[in-house]
Amino acid sequence: MLENKVAIITGGTRGIGLEIVRTFLQNKARVILFGSREESVHKAILLLKKEGFAVDGYFPNLNKIEEIEQVVQEIFSKYRSIDILVNNAGISASKKIEDTTSLEFESIMNLNVNAIFNMCKAVVPFMKENHGGVILNTSSMVSIYGQPSGVGYPASKFAVNGLTKSLARELASFGIRVNAVAPGIINTDMVSCLPKEVIDPLVKTIPLGRIGEPKDIANAFLFLASDLASYITGEILSVDGAARS
Repeated sequence: MLENKVAIITGGTRGIGLEIVRTFLQNKARVILFGSREESVHKAILLLKKEGFAVDGYFPNLNKIEEIEQVVQEIFSKYRSIDILVNNAGISASKKIEDTTSLEFESIMNLNVNAIFNMCKAVVPFMKENHGGVILNTSSMVSIYGQPSGVGYPASKFAVNGLTKSLARELASFGIRVNAVAPGIINTDMVSCLPKEVIDPLVKTIPLGRIGEPKDIANAFLFLASDLASYITGEILSVDGAARS
């Protein structure tokens, strides 16, 4: 579905991000993964190599536009195209507001919102040059419903939705589609470590009767990145089993 497409995926070293990388590779994309640390990038590349995939990796500071622009230019010079950008890097939060410092709130917004802006700003000129592209952002179910504590996380994902919808309108005339995927409760490392007495009540809130798997989310990204979604832009696709919490 993505044969010969060049895709950059941030937050691609573990969890949902790694599964997106794997799914894109399985569909013949040429993938460049970004991670937060050199060691995590190398670990992911080695894992994928053992699975029979070749992938490049970088670890720029996503809050430093100069670093990002340098890496993106290097990628474009090598591949002569950047067709897909997946902004998946992010951090969550669960502290009550009185326990959250201003620095912690700022850190969430920096990675979950400002880094997406920086990546888009760096990539869009190359997509315009190639007369099209796809930008996909990782949102969250809490961007729609909020959450009981950890206000910084849903606030950042509300911002991701606004950025997605606005960029979709701004870039449509250049053939660039912009969408987001809003995962529900997904069986990542963090969730899998929770005890059964915590997991079971969560499952009861999901009409489909199960927690989502990273592959469920990766498949949604695959669809939106592909030509099957050529007339879809500005959408926030919920992938949450109809959970409403």
